[in-house]
Amino acid sequence: MQEQTMHAVHELLLMLLLVLGAGMISGRIAAWLRLPDVVLFIAAGMLLGTGMHWISEDAGSIANQLILAVGSALILFDGGRGIRLRGLKQVALTVGLLSVVGVLVTMGVAGAVAHLAFGLDWTTSLLIGAVISSTDPATIIPVFRQVRVKERLRETVESESAFNDATGSILTFALLAALTEGKALNAGALSLEFLTTAIGGLAVGLVFSLAAVWLVAHDRWGFLKDYAAIAMIAVALGAYLLGDLLQVSGLMATFTAGIVWGNSASFRLPMPEKEQEMGHVAENATVILRMLIFVLLGSQVDFKLLGEHFWPAIAVVLALVFAARPLAVLASALPDVRARWSRRELLFMFWVRETGVIPAALSGMIAARGVAGADRLSAVVFMAIVFTIVVQAGTTAWWVRKLGLEEREPEAEA
Repeated sequence: MQEQTMHAVHELLLMLLLVLGAGMISGRIAAWLRLPDVVLFIAAGMLLGTGMHWISEDAGSIANQLILAVGSALILFDGGRGIRLRGLKQVALTVGLLSVVGVLVTMGVAGAVAHLAFGLDWTTSLLIGAVISSTDPATIIPVFRQVRVKERLRETVESESAFNDATGSILTFALLAALTEGKALNAGALSLEFLTTAIGGLAVGLVFSLAAVWLVAHDRWGFLKDYAAIAMIAVALGAYLLGDLLQVSGLMATFTAGIVWGNSASFRLPMPEKEQEMGHVAENATVILRMLIFVLLGSQVDFKLLGEHFWPAIAVVLALVFAARPLAVLASALPDVRARWSRRELLFMFWVRETGVIPAALSGMIAARGVAGADRLSAVVFMAIVFTIVVQAGTTAWWVRKLGLEEREPEAEA
């Protein structure tokens, strides 16, 4: 028994070392090629998994599920932590609509095409649409570090990517519950489930994070001040776990907790002396988890299955990019009269919508449950990640220059 346990531990350690080593090498190659690192992470996983058979972690294993859960929580928390409430106010209506109406439009369009292309029932088809409806802060934020775009555009797209991850996740789990429990799809019940889990998650994240920030940043009661970075990680995971235990959205809880933590000064609990330390810890943690999620995702690609569903999956992805996204942007940005979005800014938002970590994590969780249609979902998610990251993220800099939306350096303006 002990030998089996140690053998399993050794296999897990070897897998971690392989993933981290491949991730670091892939990251350097991606920087040299000026490509999003996620593309190379997936390619490395395909090489180590399907190609060389050095990694064979099953999608339903405890290790894989733990990586997906921790990765989703920390990446969403960090996305929330990067949002500034002051800048968000100027584009709040557009971001709010993109995060709810935009997600619903995307889910509806992509789900309808999945229904036609795969011949699946409506609940499973909408589940596919819900999984790929959110964009990816873990991909978008690094792209904007390389491409200087106008500030309000950057804040809008980054904020949307963080908010709609939580929205897409809530819709996914609501549809998954209807599918696994054999219930008929009911719009009223689904809306109520969405509101309950979203508001509950928001409340859990707000209260939990405020209590933790108080213990870290308060002048008198902040006895955890020396452990600010560790407390930050604990809050991200704790909010997610507490939300799940209370049967509300753990992802919304950890995202809300991140917003509170990143805007602690707005609650009169600033911690400026810890910002740099927490930033380094969060950045390294999210990079490691992105390596783990995407290298493992690449290692689990079933090329035979992908070949069987290639054309229907491509049809769904093309509908996602060229129909669902423009409709979602128009439905969300045009009502915001105060923002006065220009045609060029709308065209920019049409194109920038990378699929990444959260859809990959949700796909892995659904596959692990053995849900009917999970193979089609996995094919669509993989195609969406590759297409949006390689084609869309890879051409963002060119598109910004083409539209004349590049933000000039202060010296150049002077």
